[in-house]
Amino acid sequence: MARSWRWSNLYLAVVFVILYAPIAYLIVYSFNSGGTMTGFDGFTLEWYGEVLQDTRLLIIVLNTVIIALLSALVSTIIGTIGALAIYEVKRRSRQNVLLSLNNVLIVSPDVIIGASFLILFTILGIQLGFLSVLLSHIAFSVPIVVLMVLPKLQEMRTSMIDAARDLGANTWQVLTRVVVPYMKPGIFAGFFMALTYSLDDFAVTFFVTGNGFSTLSVEIYSRARQGISLSINALSTLLFLFTVALVIGYYFINRRNARAAEGGERR
Repeated sequence: MARSWRWSNLYLAVVFVILYAPIAYLIVYSFNSGGTMTGFDGFTLEWYGEVLQDTRLLIIVLNTVIIALLSALVSTIIGTIGALAIYEVKRRSRQNVLLSLNNVLIVSPDVIIGASFLILFTILGIQLGFLSVLLSHIAFSVPIVVLMVLPKLQEMRTSMIDAARDLGANTWQVLTRVVVPYMKPGIFAGFFMALTYSLDDFAVTFFVTGNGFSTLSVEIYSRARQGISLSINALSTLLFLFTVALVIGYYFINRRNARAAEGGERR
């Protein structure tokens, strides 16, 4: 048993090294005064200052955050309603069909999704830019929210709903005072997942963005094609740290909700 435990930990360590070593390499060289990725000549914050003084880049950062927040909010609302609708379907076969349709955007390659949205927006005459990117991010975030919220609904005991109805609660009161509070952790999880997916997405955004509008992922790709610049490292580092902060925030919110739920059960 101990031997198996050691091998499993070694395997996890190798996986984490493979995943995080390139990111660590990128972060370290974002402080390199030499301006190259081949040798570390000294510590500097020059590249971060260059990023923060770039007005165009700051506008792109603002665009990215606005797109992420709006798409996460709208997709959380739509995804929560969708999860409730799937939960209300009583026949298991129909539930499986709806879940399969929901999962199409998750399992489909991003290139196919991006090309499909591009064709759709072209046919509908929607100009590529802020609106096209927002609609695309909402579309691929909704299935993620559904998958986050639906398990919480399935964990909920039907006796809670029956008890609320026996006490005279109407449908709206049951929804707002029993169902929604119970699935709140799933809603928060869906929101943060949608937010991080939107911030990190490149493939779909690359297809549906237009001239004069860009997001951070597309901008980093465009700058990387022009040649090696450690400002790209600095920009990528800031984006990575922001994503980590979101994950940590979600973790603490989830812990607080779990403690609140445990407290409610004890009462």
